[in-house]
Amino acid sequence: MKLGLLSAILPKYSFEEVIDYAASVGFKCAEICCWPKEKAARRYAGVTHIDVNDRTREKMDYYLDYAAKRNIQISSLAYYPNPLDSDLEARQVAIDHIMKLIDVSGQMGINMVTTFIGKDKDKTVEDNLELYKEVWTPIVRYAESKKVRIGIENCPMYFSKDEFPGGKNLASTPAIWRKMFELIDSDYLGLNFDPSHPQLLMFDYVKPIYEFKDKIFHVHIKDLKIYKDKLNEYGIHSYPSLWHAPKLPGLGDINFGAFCGALNDIGYEGCVCIEIEDRAFEGSEDKVKRGIEQSYRYMTQYM
Repeated sequence: MKLGLLSAILPKYSFEEVIDYAASVGFKCAEICCWPKEKAARRYAGVTHIDVNDRTREKMDYYLDYAAKRNIQISSLAYYPNPLDSDLEARQVAIDHIMKLIDVSGQMGINMVTTFIGKDKDKTVEDNLELYKEVWTPIVRYAESKKVRIGIENCPMYFSKDEFPGGKNLASTPAIWRKMFELIDSDYLGLNFDPSHPQLLMFDYVKPIYEFKDKIFHVHIKDLKIYKDKLNEYGIHSYPSLWHAPKLPGLGDINFGAFCGALNDIGYEGCVCIEIEDRAFEGSEDKVKRGIEQSYRYMTQYM
C-alpha cells in the first residue's frame, strides 16, 4: 500500500506546491482534485489542482513528470459532485465533467477517477437505483473503453439540513453496493472505501472489505467521532452534523489497526489517501499542516 494525501485540504496551493509538500512529508501518492473552476457549494469542494480543460499532451506530461521526479504517484483524479441531481442542468454539468476526467485520466496513464454516484435526495432508494442505471451505464461503458477505473466513495452525503431527507450519494451501504454492481456489471466500477462513513451509519467498516475485496479500487483514511451525549439529545433521525465530527486518524472512533489489517488480509496494494476534515486543525496554514503531518505519523505505524 502507498500512503497519500487527498489534495482538497490545500485549496490555495498550486499543483506543484501540493506535490512538493506531499513529498516533503513523506507521502508516496496524492489524489488530485480536479473540480471545474467555479464557486463550490460546500466545504472541501471546488478545489482545482489540475484543470482538465487545459489538457494538452505537453501539460499532461508536465504534471506526470513533476510528480514522478518527487517520487509521488498521482493515485486518481478526484471530483465529488451529484450526477443524479434533481436539477437536470447541474446533473449534466457533473456528468460532462466526469467524462472529461475519464479522458484525461486515461491519457495520463493514471487510469483512475474517484467520485460520487450522486442521489436525488427526495426519491426512494429503489427509484434512485433506476436512475443510477440510466445515468451511469453510459459513463461506465465509456470508462471501460478508456480502461479507466471509477472508484465511488461510500459517503452518504447525509450531514446537514440541505442534504435531507435522503442524502446526496446513493453508494452508502453494502446492500446498495451489491445492487449497484448487479445493475452495472463492470470490472471498471468499484469503491473508494472510507471507514468513517460506515461508522456514521452504524455498521461494520471491516467486514465489507472481505466481501468487496475485488471492488476496492482506492481507499480514504478519515476518522470520525460520535458524541454520545449529543446523540442522546437529538437521536439518529436528526442531522448527523449535530452529533458527530470528522477527526484526524487516531482521534476518533475508528480502529485503524483492524481496518489496515483487513486491507492486508485481502492483499490490497493500492493507494490509501488521508482525507483531512477535522475542524480542530483548520484556521491557519500552520494548523492544517500540523494536522496533515500528525495524520501521516499516525498512519505510518500501520503501513
